[in-house]
Amino acid sequence: MLEISPLVWGVTIALVVVLLAADLLLAALRPHKVGFKEAAAQSVFYIAVAVGFGVWFTAAYGGDFGTQYFTGYLVEKSLSVDNLFVFVIIMTTFAVPEKHQHKVLTFGIVLALIMRAIFIAAGAALLNAFSVVFLLFGLLLIFTAVQLFRHRDEDPDIEDNAVVKAARRFLPVTDDYVEGKLTVRTAGRRMVTPLFLVLIAIGSIDLLFALDSIPAVFGITSEAFIVFTANAFALLGLRALFFLVKGLLDRLVYLSTGLSIILAFIGVKLILHWLHVDISPAVPEIPTLVSLAVILVVLAVTVVASLVKTRNDPTAHAHPGSLKLTGSTKDHADR
Repeated sequence: MLEISPLVWGVTIALVVVLLAADLLLAALRPHKVGFKEAAAQSVFYIAVAVGFGVWFTAAYGGDFGTQYFTGYLVEKSLSVDNLFVFVIIMTTFAVPEKHQHKVLTFGIVLALIMRAIFIAAGAALLNAFSVVFLLFGLLLIFTAVQLFRHRDEDPDIEDNAVVKAARRFLPVTDDYVEGKLTVRTAGRRMVTPLFLVLIAIGSIDLLFALDSIPAVFGITSEAFIVFTANAFALLGLRALFFLVKGLLDRLVYLSTGLSIILAFIGVKLILHWLHVDISPAVPEIPTLVSLAVILVVLAVTVVASLVKTRNDPTAHAHPGSLKLTGSTKDHADR
């Protein structure tokens, strides 16, 4: 079992908070269009921070825990790319000005980290108390994988998001972004701007992704510290990665298929672990190194196959897949 001192926890959380605060402050003080060079430099920086932390962690706590961290980071990074698809759709749906996209993404990442921290604490407590949670997490991931594969050629309908629809119904909304403010007072009346709705949309989507990504990384490791750091460092680079690859996302036509395979694989891994612990030690488990190899192969095949497909068929374009919080009105109408 991994023993992490309060000092290491404190320093790690402080590092994440400082990086987030710096990003948020930059977005607030200097709203601007983020160019390719800036996005590339920031992406390299965040990846270097994540890798550097992994190298230190491996040296300090051993190769097994280090492998768990890097595998978890890889899983969360690959799942975060699907987040980017949805972020692009949200930005497009609400016509967010480019100079405000930096701020929106940073707030979205803060919300995602808060939600994941809550789910990590709850998940770790449940796993320690009830080993059957491994079975439940495994079934949840397999169900998610099936749903993602079934709807792999769809885009989420942001306008049909129940939370966004409720906000539109009960809150007065301005017609424009009013210099990136969340609320303004107009004619003595407090109103929210479309940016407020964008944050609501991103927050509800973050909740949905947290419900999938946390069980996925718990399928790699049951250590709360590794789960937190893998999520935190994957999300910290998400904003820069958005601006770096948003023009290339459309070419990853098989990403949803690849992610569904990864989620199903981790789901099976969790179920085997539960069977090994609760039913019979004779049931084999999938080693972390094997998991790492499978994930790398699936991601590599997904990227190469996508690029070949779009090269041979320029009309092909990617979709993030549709995983809804609730069934849409269109779905009910179709039934």
